[in-house]
Amino acid sequence: MVSEEILRRRTFAIISHPDAGKTTLTEKLLLFGGAINTAGAVKSNKITKSATSDFLEIEKQRGISVATSVMGFDYAGHKINILDTPGHKDFAEDTYRTLSAVDSVILVVDCVKGVEEQTRNLMQVCRMRNTPVIVFINKMDREGRDPYELLDELERELNIHVRPLSWPIGMGSTFKGVYNLFDKDLRLFTANKQQLTKDVIAIEDIKSSELDEIIGKQSADTLRSDTDFLNEFYENFDLDLYKEGYLAPVFFGSAIYNFGVGELLDTFVKIAPSPQAVQASQREVRPEENAFTGFIFKIHANLDPNHRDRIAFCRICSGKFERNKLYYHTRLDKRIRFSSPTSFMANEKSLLDEAWPGDVVGLYDTGSFKIGDTLTEGELLQYKGIPSFSPEIFKEVVNKDPFKTKQLEKGIRQLTDEGVAQLFMQQPGSRKIVGTVGELQFDVIKFRLKQEYGATCDLYPLNYYKACWITSDDKEALARFIAIKGSHIAYDKDDNPVFFADTSWVLRSVQEHYPKLNFHFTSDFKFEAARQG
Repeated sequence: MVSEEILRRRTFAIISHPDAGKTTLTEKLLLFGGAINTAGAVKSNKITKSATSDFLEIEKQRGISVATSVMGFDYAGHKINILDTPGHKDFAEDTYRTLSAVDSVILVVDCVKGVEEQTRNLMQVCRMRNTPVIVFINKMDREGRDPYELLDELERELNIHVRPLSWPIGMGSTFKGVYNLFDKDLRLFTANKQQLTKDVIAIEDIKSSELDEIIGKQSADTLRSDTDFLNEFYENFDLDLYKEGYLAPVFFGSAIYNFGVGELLDTFVKIAPSPQAVQASQREVRPEENAFTGFIFKIHANLDPNHRDRIAFCRICSGKFERNKLYYHTRLDKRIRFSSPTSFMANEKSLLDEAWPGDVVGLYDTGSFKIGDTLTEGELLQYKGIPSFSPEIFKEVVNKDPFKTKQLEKGIRQLTDEGVAQLFMQQPGSRKIVGTVGELQFDVIKFRLKQEYGATCDLYPLNYYKACWITSDDKEALARFIAIKGSHIAYDKDDNPVFFADTSWVLRSVQEHYPKLNFHFTSDFKFEAARQG
């Protein structure tokens, strides 16, 4: 039973640079999958830079986007779990965590703009885990860049080999459709946002005159020439290389016009991996194991402001999850029962009785969970820590109301447990420093501290270039460094020492002068230390 359910699952994330069409593609996949009936049923989760006075509305919008960020539906005998991700770069850390909970990724690229900054950053995270990637080149109804140029840029900028599985016929005003190199059929383009594209014509022989009659001789000759070149120049599609994260199949289309989405989804369910083994500190856990295990990769409070609830999102890694069964919280060393676990379908939550590897379950939380926490049936396991990346912006937290000190402490701790930002403590005086990857997060922090905890604070900018974790096998060398650089040393929430470098030159200098020290730019080193320990 477990093995059958595992083989049915496809759990993936959709990632992109803002405005490449990720939200539109997510919606159209739900439309093709029958999870929603009309376009517009899923609200956009794009968060734009807004004034502080607008944050109540942003929080409402963000609450919806978090609820809809895990979407499940059945398609062609498979259970599809889509984990949508915030498009705004200020919430990149949330996207990085989501990537730890998926088995594959669809990367959306704008055919006009090509590879952009956020695309590169996201792919770096995928490469760290060898996550299988499918590329969808979007907006082919617009005048964009040459497809060959885009393929070259994907390989060069993202450090991955590509293999087109569909090929566009024209672009912009001359866009006629795509030829599916995987299924050997032709899909004709119609500019209709409301209907699903169903004009599929089987072409057994691309050299036949039938193709000339359908798309015109000039377009047919160009397509034949392109196909010959692609088959000769690009390596054949190899399923194993794709699953190893080495080879990325590429599709072309226009999500806003529902075009190219069907063959993307059809091919995805055929080739994308089912739930895979996950590495814990103690051992590798296989999905087909009988005992349930899972980890928390996202937490969000006040999903429903009327109930001030807090939901932890748990990715199931092995076994079967059951409602009302006691599970072991390994960090707290206690057992917890979940009476109201939820699943997500489009923008609706529903109670579930059971779930399987690959599924994401929403667990109502009273403050017991932190990101990265592990649940089991009794085994002492700790899944690989969700990586925190070195923040780019730093601000000191200064309490504005001494009578609300406890509320501020609790609020900052819980918000950083959710992953909204990273908290560093500096002595003397327990100075609190918050680090983020974007300015928008500071506005969200101040708003939520006031609304949810009744605490007010000022956030004063600090001119640091980079924060990096420091470790060493030589404890004396580490102690000397901490003593010498005391004013630039702080500790993260797990009490690991962190060095704040003023400039890139300072960072290079200390790396050269202290060769016995290791400077880490992600928190993955904690997991490696746990494994070795």
